Amino acid sequence: MADNNALKIFGFEIRRANKKEEDKKLQSIVPRQDDDGAGYVTASGSHYGQYINIDGDDSKDNHQMIMKYRGVSTHPEVDAAIEDIINESVSASEEEAPVSIVLDKVEVSDQIKKGITEEFDNVLSMLDFTNNGHDMFKRWYIDGRLYHHLVVNESNIKAGIQEIRPIDAAKIRKVKQVKKKKDPVTGANIVESVDEYYIYQEKPGQQTSGVKLSHDSVSYVTSGLLSADRKKVVSHLHKALKPINQLRMMEDSLVIYRLARAPERRIFYIDVGNLPRGKSEQYMKDIMARYRNKLVYDADTGQIRDDRKHMSMLEDFWLPRREGGRGTEISTLPGGENLGQIDDIIYFQKRLYRSLNVPINRLEQEAQFSLGRSTEISRDELKFQKFIDRLRKRFSMLFLEILKKQLVMKGLITEEDWNEWKNDLVIDYIRDNHFTELKDAELLRERLQTLDQVSQYVGDYFSKEWVMKNVLMFNDEDIKQVSQQSDEEQPTDNETDQQNIPDEE
Repeated sequence: MADNNALKIFGFEIRRANKKEEDKKLQSIVPRQDDDGAGYVTASGSHYGQYINIDGDDSKDNHQMIMKYRGVSTHPEVDAAIEDIINESVSASEEEAPVSIVLDKVEVSDQIKKGITEEFDNVLSMLDFTNNGHDMFKRWYIDGRLYHHLVVNESNIKAGIQEIRPIDAAKIRKVKQVKKKKDPVTGANIVESVDEYYIYQEKPGQQTSGVKLSHDSVSYVTSGLLSADRKKVVSHLHKALKPINQLRMMEDSLVIYRLARAPERRIFYIDVGNLPRGKSEQYMKDIMARYRNKLVYDADTGQIRDDRKHMSMLEDFWLPRREGGRGTEISTLPGGENLGQIDDIIYFQKRLYRSLNVPINRLEQEAQFSLGRSTEISRDELKFQKFIDRLRKRFSMLFLEILKKQLVMKGLITEEDWNEWKNDLVIDYIRDNHFTELKDAELLRERLQTLDQVSQYVGDYFSKEWVMKNVLMFNDEDIKQVSQQSDEEQPTDNETDQQNIPDEE
């Protein structure tokens, strides 16, 4: 337990007008549930002052979970799958940035759009996303969360963010402190306010205090996945923990079986005649030493050395045989059979890839990617592309959150303006997946062929607008834009008349 007053908030805060007054009007007995996995704590009071628990089991569990994810990511199969995901999500190009912002649907002036675009480029520059985008996306995917400290000159907040520094996800966590009051009528505990902040601890779970960071000074984006109790953020690797453990056990057992059963071993039956027990044992040892005494040539030193001190990993069998037997005999014990069958290993590898949403055919290194018709693309590749799009959309919250704080601090927009058109902002990623181009080209080709077949019925059975909606799959905005451009490109009546007037000689 730590004294709340001892933890001073480090970092800047953006003033929000009438935010607390609006929250007071909306009363509830439970706080808002978000997908950020923040731990809710209730401030307790006594004559010693308010205090909160900042070093509970939650911090330790998050640290252990992140360490587990990072350990799993080092497995060769998991690392290969992660690289496929990251390479598809973030692409690099020498000509343009990996991501860009699209403001076509935002209804603001061109000057504001220009300012937003410039600040977005500034954010990318501070993140150095062109060079570090791959590693940044990988950290977010493995840990399930990504933190950045926004460094601001608090004496001149209007200058905006000066530097963006990454924070180890295992050393920081988000906390929401709930303050309640009792309703005098019903007696229920009503949520009065919720304060959000971050606790940074250099050694999580090993100290009783930390640094309290303000909510605005930290950028935080999660995977969007929560545990079954919806209290903790989990990584996309969480559902792969069981398959990877099973694969590891199967691989270890396979190695042990190979070592134990693969080599052939010999059985020496030594005839000891009527020798007493003690002499027969000594006779057996002499025979064993005689056959094990192997002189070898050392090429490094040019000397002959005795290698009998080097024991075999799997010893042969030496068995005594009394008089009346078949005498001294040497037989061979065959090694294990079917050692080349690894169907069970392949099964668990495929199961691992399924848990990571990666197409199984990518597991086979010999598999070739076809650049033919898009119809040749498997259903797994389609699902994988949709999965990549979801990852990109979630990761884009990193840019949007930092951009919002940058624009508000510099006074380009207000927080109300951002909330009004934040859903119209689009983060566009470079797509180097050839499948996307093939798919778009194939779809356009099929639609144009259908259009050619139904064009003769336009006006009699189908309207022009119906064809654009159902054949070309245009939305209302596309139809409006095409109609406007068509009207602009068509010549006016005066221009047509002038074209039809013959030149006077």
